[in-house]
Amino acid sequence: MTDRFQFTLNATDGAARTGIIETPRGAIRTPAFMPVGTAATVKAMMPESVRETGADILLGNTYHLMLRPGAERIDRLGGLHGFMNWERPILTDSGGFQVMSLAGLRKLTEEGVTFASHVDGSKHVLTPERSMEIQRLLGSDIVMAFDECPALPATEDEVARAMRLSMRWAQRSRDAFGDRPGHALFGIMQGGVTPDLREESAAALTGIGFDGYAIGGLAVGEGQEAMFGVLDYAPGFLPRDKPRYLMGVGKPDDIVGAVQRGVDMMDCVLPSRSGRTGQAWTRRGQVNIKNARHQDDPRPLDENCSCPACRNYSRAYLHHVFKSGEMISGMLLTWHNLQYYQDLMQGLRDAIAAGRLDDFVADFHATRDLGDIERL
Repeated sequence: MTDRFQFTLNATDGAARTGIIETPRGAIRTPAFMPVGTAATVKAMMPESVRETGADILLGNTYHLMLRPGAERIDRLGGLHGFMNWERPILTDSGGFQVMSLAGLRKLTEEGVTFASHVDGSKHVLTPERSMEIQRLLGSDIVMAFDECPALPATEDEVARAMRLSMRWAQRSRDAFGDRPGHALFGIMQGGVTPDLREESAAALTGIGFDGYAIGGLAVGEGQEAMFGVLDYAPGFLPRDKPRYLMGVGKPDDIVGAVQRGVDMMDCVLPSRSGRTGQAWTRRGQVNIKNARHQDDPRPLDENCSCPACRNYSRAYLHHVFKSGEMISGMLLTWHNLQYYQDLMQGLRDAIAAGRLDDFVADFHATRDLGDIERL
């Protein structure tokens, strides 16, 4: 166990990397997928169950937690780790993305954002300094700088304005974060799909100096081809010896493509959200457990999966409990999806370490192209 934040790069295969992020609360194996615990819980899961899938780190949401139950309350109760019973590392986003998504409910200035809560309409002000304060009160191990993330499509002028504002906010976030041994602050690159703006943003961030760097402003409506186009060059603008985090991604093929292009960390609500809506991710693609074709099927979702849904229950049972509206449906399917995602990350790490990532990716796509027999 270390008393500081440190990233060690262990192996590469093309642009892909595998390594270890060491923190006082435990190591994070990279490439890493972070399950999202928006409101201090990964929906339908117990913390120990999330850990059992292989997750090393969770993501919490500053915007939601500042509104309910409040950062000061969480601090008085011992911090987010104890509050949600997760003693391993936690990354918190800055709240910027959610606030920017409020559209007509917010007002943006150089100082920050004034917005109305979606919960009760109460007025709040979020600035780089307040975001750093909230994340300190939560006790986050990895803190994200406050930024503006414009939705795409947007004009190049609008993307440039938002990026340069975010860089000014990045400096204010760095100043407000201060010196916190054992905790890390990540800057967020912006710039849309324009290489010159991405390079300008990366230069500004590295000039300020952060413990890690996120690639923001993607997975916001631009499509996979455009996202991969940015990832073909953007990671190369960032320091090689620091973690690279792609925010809000994503589907399994998005993850594989991002790892191929040099990304170390990702997060997405998709595994848990899909589980609650009857969607299971498997090696052969998605299974829609709602379909009537599953009602007499004695097979597991995936015979090679170790999760309880696959070990102990049939597709017929999973179909039945979903159609009956039973809570166990979301629990089992979410567990399965999180297990699938963590197994995928372990496979990627092993393949990079062995220098056989191309073979792993080819097999990943070939197996998914076969499809699930019950979907054909």
